[in-house]
Amino acid sequence: MKLLKAASDRLAAARTMTFTAVVSYESPSVFGPALVYTTRSEVTLQRPDKLRVITPGDGPATEFYYDGKTMTAFAPAENLIASTDAPPTIDATLAAAYQDAAIYFPFSDVVVADPYKDLAEGLQVAFYIGSSNEVGGTKTDMVAFANEHVFAQMWIGSDDKLPRKLRAVYLNDPLMLRHDLDLSNWKLDVNVTTDTFATPKAATATRIAFARPDAGAPSISDTPPLTPPGASKLDQSQ
Repeated sequence: MKLLKAASDRLAAARTMTFTAVVSYESPSVFGPALVYTTRSEVTLQRPDKLRVITPGDGPATEFYYDGKTMTAFAPAENLIASTDAPPTIDATLAAAYQDAAIYFPFSDVVVADPYKDLAEGLQVAFYIGSSNEVGGTKTDMVAFANEHVFAQMWIGSDDKLPRKLRAVYLNDPLMLRHDLDLSNWKLDVNVTTDTFATPKAATATRIAFARPDAGAPSISDTPPLTPPGASKLDQSQ
């Protein structure tokens, strides 16, 4: 728990940060064994109210901008853009984006104001596994933790206390599919310009409604799922 708290405190204390998040998740194939799909996102944030997420692939390219007043989703290949008023904090905007438009980021635990609160809530067990020199290009400490819904393993930098990898398996998943999140290229408290959190492409893109793609389905009443995909506070399915 001390290692989880140290990693969370390091993240929460950063005024700005940039990092790369590579998410790999398993999905059943028609032959039985799971296939693995991967996405990469370049993330920039400025606390408490600015966030940019650029996801070039794999899969459809997407861009997300939050400038403290407005959140904007942009699909560059289709040249489609959707904007709406946003709450005054990153945490509230993540929840609103998920509720209103099913926009979800698997690294939400990293960017919220209090990562420790989201990671530790409802935990039933946590233990130290050992050290590793093979993850994230540095020495890491490995910890595992679980609640009634998920079993997770995290690799935390031994010196800088930054998370380098997270793996989770959801206990109600009969296939026990794995979700991996690799975090790299960390830069904390760097200078970030205001125009980082907006896109000039908004002027020429075709505007569409900021709405869920499954409009008409039952609404989601809780906060968005946290790292990795599939659960809010590590327990709510999308």
